Amino acid sequence: MRARDLQGGGGRGSYRAGFGPMIENERAELADSLWSATATAGPPCPPLEGELEAEVAIVGGGYTGLSAALHLAERGIATVLLEAREPGWGASGRNGGQVIPGLKEDPDEVERILGPSFGRRAVRLSAEAADLVFDLVARHGIDCAAVRAGWIQPAPDEAGVRLQRARVEQWQRRGAPVEWLDRGAVSAALGTGLYRGGLLDRRGGSLQPLAYARGLASAAIRAGARICGRSPALRLERVGAGWRVRSRRGAVRARTVLVCTNGYSDGLLPGLARALVPVVSVQVASAPLSDNVRRSILPGGEAASDTRRLLVYFRLDREGRLVIGGRGAFGARGIRAAQARLRRLALRMFPQLPDDLAWERAWGGLVALTENHLPLLVEPEPGLVAAAGYNGRGVAMATAMGRVLADKAAGVPDAELDFPLARLLPIPLHGLRRPAIALAVAFKAVQDRLRL
Repeated sequence: MRARDLQGGGGRGSYRAGFGPMIENERAELADSLWSATATAGPPCPPLEGELEAEVAIVGGGYTGLSAALHLAERGIATVLLEAREPGWGASGRNGGQVIPGLKEDPDEVERILGPSFGRRAVRLSAEAADLVFDLVARHGIDCAAVRAGWIQPAPDEAGVRLQRARVEQWQRRGAPVEWLDRGAVSAALGTGLYRGGLLDRRGGSLQPLAYARGLASAAIRAGARICGRSPALRLERVGAGWRVRSRRGAVRARTVLVCTNGYSDGLLPGLARALVPVVSVQVASAPLSDNVRRSILPGGEAASDTRRLLVYFRLDREGRLVIGGRGAFGARGIRAAQARLRRLALRMFPQLPDDLAWERAWGGLVALTENHLPLLVEPEPGLVAAAGYNGRGVAMATAMGRVLADKAAGVPDAELDFPLARLLPIPLHGLRRPAIALAVAFKAVQDRLRL
């Protein structure tokens, strides 16, 4: 007898929420995270008490803020980071843990949008972003199950095949270790016959995302940064040539403030939230697979995310669990339904999985999108800088943009940064984003089913 899916609409396998550590202060449908249950403990980050002075204050304890804090502290620049909860609480501790080189747009398009000088620098920054992540993991001894076995981007249809062939050519022209996999090769690499081809980027890999965030926090503290958890930034005030960041029980005065709140941005920096579109991404994780099934799925240890309009990403973790994710919804019912669809999709993709496969975890969080699919780097006022909007490439790109922010705060001229400053402009009709996203998701799901 096939077990009933306990969360959202039937199908093979079973899932029962609510055992073991979950994400604190989060809705139940988003909180049952594999990463919270398996991450190494983070460092003590006591709340801010009283008034501190620093050269740089950072708001947000995700990859961007933690990378900036680490790179600033290593330069001997006094840095205080304020995090509303704990380092890695947001998307940095919930994502799929895929370390993907490059930006959402292809290199030629990035250079067209940003121009030849900044375009080449941005492409190089994104190309080397995975190197930066794995270097930080090795240099600081971060225990985060890091595996650099490559990243596969498979295509389910001929449109995706054409896109991928062009992408491979562009990266090969720039000397990157990217290669084309035909249908037979991609099927063997993934363990499923649903895809018609794809690219293999040997620069990529995977890690335990929350453990990586906590490892960055530990490294930043050892380097001299101060990280204050449970210390939300409530207000920014101009004080002379610098800034004052108020929290509940204290404040930080600094010459420069870096806002690194990404998909969880609020009204602290006016206009930032309206320049981003936060969307829900959800994931589910199976129980550890048997050895013979484990060897048949991604046997080379790569991570994968496909070219569907509503992309699906998947990999195995260190214990052999299948972790698969994709686009979610805003309401609890829609989120649970999306998680149930992922469980059903996994069983269609990999018929070698047992009918009674147990699903251990289901969770999610916010991904920040931008209108042009490129990260956003802005300085709306002197000494007030923000970076956000990684469009699903946040593990590598947020780490790299944190270093760019550190360069900016350390006095590197704007013309010499590895990514250009942009104007902070609201996305048109931003207030209608939720119904528009829901309609777009439904339309793209139909297109994916019909392979249009």
